[in-house]
Amino acid sequence: MPQKFPYEDIVNLPRPISKKHPEPTMLERAARFAPFAAITDYEEMVLEEARVTEERITLDENALNLLNEKLYILQKFPDQMPTLKVTYFEPDKKKSGGAYVTYKGTVKRVESYQKLLVMNDGKKIPFEDICTLESELFYTLGLED
Repeated sequence: MPQKFPYEDIVNLPRPISKKHPEPTMLERAARFAPFAAITDYEEMVLEEARVTEERITLDENALNLLNEKLYILQKFPDQMPTLKVTYFEPDKKKSGGAYVTYKGTVKRVESYQKLLVMNDGKKIPFEDICTLESELFYTLGLED
C-alpha cells in the first residue's frame, strides 16, 4: 500500500479569506517578512573600521626651523596679515591618526602664548599641527623658491 502524504487532505483547499480583515497588499506582506537587523549599527561599525586614517608626520629640524621662521615673520608684521595656504594635521575624533588638510585663508593674528594661528573666519590652527605654510609674503622675503 502506498504511503500517504501527511497533509494530503488540506493541500489543495483554497486559502481562507477573512471577512473582518482586508487582504494585505504585496508591499505590506513583504514588510512582514523583511530581514531583521539583529545587530544594530553593525554596518556603520564595519565602515568606520575600514576608514583609513593617516599618521602624523614628524618634521625634521630644517622644516621646523623654516616653519618657526615663517610664524615669527607673521608675528613681526601684524599689519600685513597675508593670505596663507596652511597644510596641517587634523586628528581623527573616533580613532588614532587623522588627515592632512590644506586650508586657504587670511591670517587675523598669531597667538604665540596659546600657540595658535587664528584666521579671519575664526578658524584656529595649533602650531604643533602645522606642516607647511605658503604665502606670497614668504616668496618676497626669499624664504621659499
